[in-house]
Amino acid sequence: MDKTINARTGLKGSIRIPGDKSISHRAVMFGSLAKGDTNITGFLTGDDCMSTISCFRKLGIDIEVVGDRVTVHGKGIKGLSAPSEALDVGNSGTTIRLISGILAAQPFDCVLNGDASIRKRPMKRIIDPLSQMGADIESTNCGYAPLTIHGKKLKAIEYTMPVASAQVKSSILLASLFTEGKTVINEPVASRDHTEIMLNYFGADIKNNNGVITSAPVEELYGKDIEVPGDISSAAFFMAAGLIVPNSHIIIKNVGINPTRTGIIDAFKSMGGFVNIINERSSGGEPVADIEVKTSRLKATTLEGSIIPRMIDEIPVFAVAALCAEGTTVVRNAEELKVKESNRIATMSEELGKLGVKIEETDDGMIIEGGQKIKSGTVYSHLDHRVAMSCAVAALVGNGTTTITDADCVGISFPDFYEKLESL
Repeated sequence: MDKTINARTGLKGSIRIPGDKSISHRAVMFGSLAKGDTNITGFLTGDDCMSTISCFRKLGIDIEVVGDRVTVHGKGIKGLSAPSEALDVGNSGTTIRLISGILAAQPFDCVLNGDASIRKRPMKRIIDPLSQMGADIESTNCGYAPLTIHGKKLKAIEYTMPVASAQVKSSILLASLFTEGKTVINEPVASRDHTEIMLNYFGADIKNNNGVITSAPVEELYGKDIEVPGDISSAAFFMAAGLIVPNSHIIIKNVGINPTRTGIIDAFKSMGGFVNIINERSSGGEPVADIEVKTSRLKATTLEGSIIPRMIDEIPVFAVAALCAEGTTVVRNAEELKVKESNRIATMSEELGKLGVKIEETDDGMIIEGGQKIKSGTVYSHLDHRVAMSCAVAALVGNGTTTITDADCVGISFPDFYEKLESL
């Protein structure tokens, strides 16, 4: 599907965004391992999260979906059964990496596969630590999917994370539920901690002492009610739009503001952006708030170090905002962008180049000269939802009508993105 976006001014109103993708994935996974029912509200019914549901159904779990309400009829920590066919994770890196930690400890074998994009995303980063725990994982594609996992009895390990990755950390933590003894993870740079928060809510025993995470095995997890907050990664597109489109004022309601995810808020504030956090509250251990943004005169900044893992998925749309700022913005330490659904350093530079602006690619990030005039044109999504939505935000400050080809890939995380945009 192609989508046309017209330049405009005056984005105004309040919106609710879809549920957090990371939390939706985990609620289904942990609910499947828990004893009793887990009732999830605000579930993100995007393609990735539906892939997780499909996988656990094939593992013998009854899961009901009615709109954004999901009920997982968990069978307990030892309740999964061998699937009769390969598990298809679609385009979901979260699904394949987290479920590998679970499957490594099961008393059966399983094959994991996905689409062409998944087969290009590195899996050695989970194969290595899980193998140290005793897992038997075969990759017929030199460290990439498809993966064949032969379930084994696992042992506890101590592991130092070579790169900040919530997916790798979560895979190890899920495997640790089935070991004897405590698993220790040393996390030099903090990554999102939804797994630790939610697993403890379900009855796990995970502690974090200044970046040293310990996880003890448990006899059982227990079903819970989960209210999924709005996804800050999805909110980021409307935050950016509200800051750079003239005469705009937007309130984004019910957004998760977990401190491991709020780098984008800090980044926009450091640029002088009007970003106001209101109506703060808590839901299931996760902080939630409404976010108010207004058109602002942005100034360049430098992003590097510990803020990068806290906003890695938001950097594509941040780059669009930086084009509208005064001065030169530099992004460093963001090599992880190269192994997302696309190489987001290259694809954002290529597609925004079609709109008449230049982003200089570096080995670990980008250099963005502010004040460039964005034009209109035709861009390609690269089947990457965040590239498509970032280009849509850029189109708002173009000089006419921009066409995004293969624009329907936004269904991975934000199925009604274009409708929400038009509502403002």
